[in-house]
Amino acid sequence: MIYFPKWKVALILVICVLGLAYAAPNFLDREKLSEIPSWLPHEQVSLGLDLQGGSHLLLQVETGAVIAEQLEAVMDGVRADLRTARIRYRDLRIMPGAEGDEGHGVSLTITNAEDFEQARTLIREGEPQAVVSSDADTRRIEIVFNAADIVQRRTSALTQSIEIIRRRIDETGVREPTIQGQTGNRILVQLPGIEDPERIKQLLGQTAKMTFHLVDVENSRLDALQGRVPPGSRLMPALDQVEADGSPYMYLIEKRVMISGENLVDAQPSFDQRTGQPVVSFRFDSRGAKKFADVTTANVDRPFAIVLDGQVISAPRIVEPILGGSGQISGNFTVQGAQDLALLLRAGALPAPLTILEERTVGPGLGADSIAAGKIASIIGLIAVVIFMAITYRRFGLMADVALAMNIFLILAALSVLQATLTLPGIAGIVLTIGMAVDANVLVFERIREEVRAGRTPISAIDAGYSRAFRTIIDANLTTLIAALLLYVLGSGPVRGFAVTLAIGIVTSMFTAIMLTRLMVVTWLRAKKPQVLKV
Repeated sequence: MIYFPKWKVALILVICVLGLAYAAPNFLDREKLSEIPSWLPHEQVSLGLDLQGGSHLLLQVETGAVIAEQLEAVMDGVRADLRTARIRYRDLRIMPGAEGDEGHGVSLTITNAEDFEQARTLIREGEPQAVVSSDADTRRIEIVFNAADIVQRRTSALTQSIEIIRRRIDETGVREPTIQGQTGNRILVQLPGIEDPERIKQLLGQTAKMTFHLVDVENSRLDALQGRVPPGSRLMPALDQVEADGSPYMYLIEKRVMISGENLVDAQPSFDQRTGQPVVSFRFDSRGAKKFADVTTANVDRPFAIVLDGQVISAPRIVEPILGGSGQISGNFTVQGAQDLALLLRAGALPAPLTILEERTVGPGLGADSIAAGKIASIIGLIAVVIFMAITYRRFGLMADVALAMNIFLILAALSVLQATLTLPGIAGIVLTIGMAVDANVLVFERIREEVRAGRTPISAIDAGYSRAFRTIIDANLTTLIAALLLYVLGSGPVRGFAVTLAIGIVTSMFTAIMLTRLMVVTWLRAKKPQVLKV
């Protein structure tokens, strides 16, 4: 255990130098980081919400909208199938659910008794996952989804919402956000460093569901405005157009979705080459490109409405078939508006609207107090450990103190490289690590003391001390590391921050105790060749 090959010495020195280099930016002001060359380490430890302040949002996913949308799709499918088969029906509607529920099925009545069996067969084939019940006497058919399917759709909507929220926030450049699902249909969003979350709230508040519809030119828009909306069509307000009386301009569009925003693969802000106005350029995947080409080929000279969250952004006329699978969305956009819309389309549409239940802004004063308290605790702990080791183990204790200082630099370096978020519990983990970092050295030094008392020579005592304490050191640190890993896997938020710093501290303390301290002891032993070992 006292033999060090040259490659191992070089490896220890390289790790120590890199640790100092990557930890150094944490001792500089953030304003001075821009002066550091890009090829040098310049990352600082990311501070959590409780240390640097920021915004705390609690959101609720309106999963009822997902179920309602599914039921609307069932109604549209039933309507289309029966119309194709020329089967007359009446009273097609969503069956009301329990109080506060959005409904659980669709019902309708077939007009003619001779069409009843054919209609029931068509509906069963069109909705294979639903339970279709019927009454031949009243010619009534009910399409009901079971409770397990509804629960699965709610869970899927929550999971998808968390992923899309993460994409949207990542696109804005917010560092180390916390996005977690909570009990029920709630999502917790914490944004360190964001003191004015208005833009984030606007981005999260938009469902960003984009669809493409043909404008209904066969029926009168004026008749629809007077309440006579034809089946299969609907009135939808324009985003920026108004009527003469100041009310939003209403488009009469077909309900059928010709192309969905799900087929978008990219969206970027740009400028129209003719007008110089900000626009959003988009591109479909292969499936969407084929649909886009088919629709524009079959409907030349017809308005094509681009709908975002229930509003018509624009309804340009199809001049010629668009075969390349790309196009642009024009409107009265500002540059920021075009950038935000492109961001929303790239991140994808939320499956359901979000409601902000709680909003808090954490001021940086709390973070400053926490950092100051953490610094004081760390310094007191460090001084106490240094004094204890120096008094108890003399020269070897001073070597352990040097290794302890290097251990702290290595922890800072690891947190900086990993860009792990340091929270107040994380500082507690570092303070705990300072106390634990010398445990391995204590085990080794006590074992060396025993070997010296047994009459061994200095070289033999040191060799035996490290050899026999090695397994104990590994076992003790491995069990603590397993506990830290379990805390990280099973915990959340601050608990994870504590687990990260604790795990990093365990790994670095094992390196400094087993490798660095031993290298210093062996180097001193070879240089001085003492006849008597005073530990």
